[in-house]
Amino acid sequence: MSISLVLLPLAVAAVAAAQGVSAGRDGQGRVVCQVQTRMRDETLLAAALHDTAAVVGVDQDAITAEWTGVRARFQRGADGIWTAHFAGEVDEQRAVEVVRAIDVAYGRQVQRAVLERLRQQAPAAGLRLESEQVVEDDTVRLVFAVEGRS
Repeated sequence: MSISLVLLPLAVAAVAAAQGVSAGRDGQGRVVCQVQTRMRDETLLAAALHDTAAVVGVDQDAITAEWTGVRARFQRGADGIWTAHFAGEVDEQRAVEVVRAIDVAYGRQVQRAVLERLRQQAPAAGLRLESEQVVEDDTVRLVFAVEGRS
């Protein structure tokens, strides 16, 4: 089976939902549906795919991911919106579940990147990291102290 998913950025997804965009079929009879996502950065997407236990390939036109029995090809259109084409042992429900799992992993990658940037840039801003706490829902609380001020 072959399924294509349009991975809409959250802001675009809200507009599409208001306009009643839904699943359908393309000219080749493949199922095409739209899924909300926050994915933008290719590097973070590839890392998120690795986090879902995919074997990942990256070239200048696409990112491919393979899981047991399922293959996906992620391509970004001129409008910046990703499309994922799934093939193998996958139906529409499974493809949407996979994309949602990737989106969760992508969110964790974004969080890691932001935390790393904060840690690196804090000293230049006159801040010292005093504590870091991760709570049950994976929220991270950083406490910085302002250095050199009384």
